[in-house]
Amino acid sequence: MLVAAAALLAACSRPAEKTEDIRPVRAIVLASSNVDVDAEFSGEVRPRYESRLGFRVAGKIVARKVEVGSTVKKGQVLMQLDPQDLQLSQAQALASLRAAETSRDLADAELKRYRELRAQNFVSQAVLDQRESAYKSAQANVEAARALYRGQSNQTGYASLVADVDGVVTAIDAEAGQVVTAGTPVVRVARTDEKEVVFGVPEDKVEQLRRLQEVTVRLWADPQHPFKGRVREVSPVADPATRTYTFKVALPPDVAAAKLGMTAVAQFESRSAEPRVKVPLSALYHEKNATSVWVVEKGAVRLVPVTVAGADGNDIVVGSGLTAGQTVVTAGVHLLKPGQKVRILGDDVPKSAPQTAPQTAPGGAA
Repeated sequence: MLVAAAALLAACSRPAEKTEDIRPVRAIVLASSNVDVDAEFSGEVRPRYESRLGFRVAGKIVARKVEVGSTVKKGQVLMQLDPQDLQLSQAQALASLRAAETSRDLADAELKRYRELRAQNFVSQAVLDQRESAYKSAQANVEAARALYRGQSNQTGYASLVADVDGVVTAIDAEAGQVVTAGTPVVRVARTDEKEVVFGVPEDKVEQLRRLQEVTVRLWADPQHPFKGRVREVSPVADPATRTYTFKVALPPDVAAAKLGMTAVAQFESRSAEPRVKVPLSALYHEKNATSVWVVEKGAVRLVPVTVAGADGNDIVVGSGLTAGQTVVTAGVHLLKPGQKVRILGDDVPKSAPQTAPQTAPGGAA
């Protein structure tokens, strides 16, 4: 019993075994690439020019000659107003012109007679001057009546709304039987000779992509045949709903496959002169005005100072300090110390992409 009690006391006084502190972290294996920008945004093919056509006079629509999607030619009639009132005004203007011409002819005949009388000294010069003034006034009335008649004739012609360019009808805003005022848009016609892809870009990418003029465009309906586009316009104001900036990429005029309303993907890409290494912003560790990252070597971490050469979205371009193939901690950097044993979460260490993953505009598919 004494021996058993002594053994029990010895077991209770034995110190507990220390367990090794191993921190779980997330990490990536670095890869270098000379791809500076690689981003994709989905957008829509739209016409560069779209006109909202309306009648130049007021009236009641009596006929609609086109449908949405109809292809129209320049000068083709799209809609017609009831021309009866306009024709009556034109007839009235023509009657006023005829009356003015009759008065002018009478004044001309009287002027000729008074000139003959003046030559024989039967009338004074003052009387002749009055007849000349009457003739000039009658001639002015004729010119005014003729101008009024021409203007009224134009008004009658405005009863027919015609296409001013070759294009396609994209919308109809009025129907037969509706009374419209002058200038009210009733038909929308889009030109088909110049098209563009419109999409939104997040605010952190605007300045970077603004410098890239050439863009590769692929249609969702025909992704195997890409073509080059050109950034034509960048909106200076963000969209109030999506908070993105609108980019407009002009398409080549010979791209017949790009139909209005189609979905297209615009890809921006540029390359640097030398391969560069990028790390996520979460991998940086700041201490005493120095920027470093934790590099995993043989299951432990080592603090490596780095220089920052620039930013690319949520990634940092490393100027020096790292090389491709090294494993860098991206989560949990503030819980580590030099020589700390770590365990990388996940069965496999995910490799960093050689370039920033393609970006997709909010609300669009890449």
